Amino acid sequence: MAYKELYARWQGDPEAFWLDQAGAIDWVTAPTRALNDTRAPFYEWFTDARVNTCWNAVDRHVAAGRGKQAAIIHDSPVTGTRHVISYAELQERVARLAGALRARGVAKGDRVIIYMPMVPEALEAMLACARLGAIHSVVFGGFAAAELAVRIDDCTPKAIIAASCGIEPGRIVHYKPLLDAAIDMASHKPEFCVIFQREQEVAGLTPGRDVAWHSFQHGAEPADCVPVEGNHPAYILYTSGTTGAPKGVVRHTAGHLVALNWTMKSIYDCGVGDVFWAASDVGWVVGHSYICYGPLIAGCTTIVYEGKPVGTPDAGAFWRVIEEHRVRSFFTAPTALRAIKRDDPEGKLPGRYDLSHLRALFLAGERADPDTIQWAQRHLNVPVIDHWWQTETGFAIAANPLGIEALPVKIGSPTVAMPGYDVRILDEGGQEVPPGQLGAIAVKLPLPPGTLPTLWNADARFRKSYLEHFPGYYETGDAGMKDEDGYLYIMARTDDVINVAGHRLSTGAMEEVLASHRDVAECAVIGVADALKGQSPLGFLCLNKGAKRPHDEVVRECVTLVRERIGPVADFKRAIVVDRLPKTRSGKVLRGTMVKIADGQPWKMPATIDDPAVLDEITAALRRIGLAKG
Repeated sequence: MAYKELYARWQGDPEAFWLDQAGAIDWVTAPTRALNDTRAPFYEWFTDARVNTCWNAVDRHVAAGRGKQAAIIHDSPVTGTRHVISYAELQERVARLAGALRARGVAKGDRVIIYMPMVPEALEAMLACARLGAIHSVVFGGFAAAELAVRIDDCTPKAIIAASCGIEPGRIVHYKPLLDAAIDMASHKPEFCVIFQREQEVAGLTPGRDVAWHSFQHGAEPADCVPVEGNHPAYILYTSGTTGAPKGVVRHTAGHLVALNWTMKSIYDCGVGDVFWAASDVGWVVGHSYICYGPLIAGCTTIVYEGKPVGTPDAGAFWRVIEEHRVRSFFTAPTALRAIKRDDPEGKLPGRYDLSHLRALFLAGERADPDTIQWAQRHLNVPVIDHWWQTETGFAIAANPLGIEALPVKIGSPTVAMPGYDVRILDEGGQEVPPGQLGAIAVKLPLPPGTLPTLWNADARFRKSYLEHFPGYYETGDAGMKDEDGYLYIMARTDDVINVAGHRLSTGAMEEVLASHRDVAECAVIGVADALKGQSPLGFLCLNKGAKRPHDEVVRECVTLVRERIGPVADFKRAIVVDRLPKTRSGKVLRGTMVKIADGQPWKMPATIDDPAVLDEITAALRRIGLAKG
């Protein structure tokens, strides 16, 4: 069935469409209805069903005779180890951990925080919670103690499962002291903590509260899967960058199962036995949807990678993993690909590996600039698929559905809306704008299965954050446009659309132009305050390794490029060369913080920043051109 026919089928009868997709899930009690709109705008899906996520992700594959198939491949260049876990082994490990948790009183509806690095035990902890109907909340390993504390107070966990440490190239990240400090700060105290001791650092345990991973499970009776209602929360995931009260995105169980299973085949073209790799972290939504749950629900082999795109040991790290494990579909962030391209601008390293099993590269998380996409197309010789989604949605809003029909690629576009998403481009008054015109991207309610039904214990905040600005729509917070063919273009976050002398301009469009310069590896554009024009664009340029020409020459060429391709209306006159851009651990550029520094406004160190020292470098660069005063 072609994409247009499938999308029309969903539009014509959403209820029948989603009930049909639900047929691929093993239910304890099958749903009789798909949509439950009795509490609109708090929509639910498959409310009357009963189901268990862990059964669908693990046990059913063993029951189908695929117990010997690899479920998880752990590849850790930072420790120099590889480890393969079969579905049968995974079932045994998860059931035993769930049994140990049950013996300590963890039951359906209890919350469990997971604070782990990229090790298989992180997935086992998630699945063990799902097995019992407990609600997990994964917090990115190594997250600051104060940020972990506010999450402890918000979701009030009965238990915390953590590792003694994480491992970065050249250093150990001490998790246990951060955990201890967070528990000291938090008003809520967990009943107990389970600590996975890594050989690189054995942490001291707090008597009466902490227990080691292996001794905790010793002698435990394996637990069976506990059926839960369709609208039972599977997990809470706090959105990155939150300050003050965290925003806990909730994911309901049944819709999550149906949506992720559908995407694995329809979007990523992966099924039973295929190797799928999402190079992300379990602390982010990609790690939830496409390291842990999606691939396992679909019966794939998933890769848990503990390493970097460059430096472990070089910019060929990803290609080595793809060759060694015969990866079929690979998913990473544009920022990772830009880091590789910066170290290997001529694309010499991919040719040293056998990438013949790779069928497609998928990009999401940041805007994928055309130059990076074209670099990957040239050197990997596979489709490079940009797709767009959010922590809140859990899966792609817009994509190129390779498992249904490979649509023509338009570089700069994540292609078209997926079934379930009625995407509109709106002006400030909530009216649709014509094709080619920039506006706010919104999705007509209801959102599809697998998306957030609300925020944890914060219905009013959910309404205010996402539903109030455009009544009847979910506000994505992104700005963009559609073309005449319905292809979507995500140009910037709504607050990254700048107003220059009354003209609304996309910083993303300017970044596209800058990224096309042969010496530019990565870039960002922000709008800084301008007394005459309101805002004025400023570019930050990171240059390719090996770029030898004087910086002022590169800057002049970049200014000319923007003037030629966007026009004088952009008022693009300034750019500065920097060594690196400030980013979150998930790879998003901290443009909002850069704007505050440039304008001399008060700012707070973002909780999710990867390296705080980068902001000192940015501040110094801004001061050299007369900004960042105050």
